[in-house]
Amino acid sequence: MHEVALVEALLESVQEQLRDSGIVGRVRRLEVLIGPLSGVVPEAFQFAFDVLAPDSLGPGCELTIRTKPALCRCRDCSTVVEIGELIYYCPHCGSQSIQLEGGRELLLQSIEVDEESLPGDSSVEADQGG
Repeated sequence: MHEVALVEALLESVQEQLRDSGIVGRVRRLEVLIGPLSGVVPEAFQFAFDVLAPDSLGPGCELTIRTKPALCRCRDCSTVVEIGELIYYCPHCGSQSIQLEGGRELLLQSIEVDEESLPGDSSVEADQGG
């Protein structure tokens, strides 16, 4: 199951991005885009995340998986068809002159963090005062 290695790389990337940007806090949610032609099984990715994330990012971090359709555009008949698996010819006219658009993505789209307040943060002191 290569999804475990992919999730490990994702978690390392998230930690690195937070460290590089100086953000300190609990990661609440990650959003990932997985294309149908990426070779990644979303359910296996979710399972690996559920097992690995608590040790890496802390308990309670959620993963939202988004998908984006892959398209097949035929250069001969101009048909555009949404596809769920790799194809080698146009499903409409049978031409092999096709262009695949999208579907191979595996992208971290967003990181939501509950930032920790630093001592002396005036906005926090104002909230606590009243």
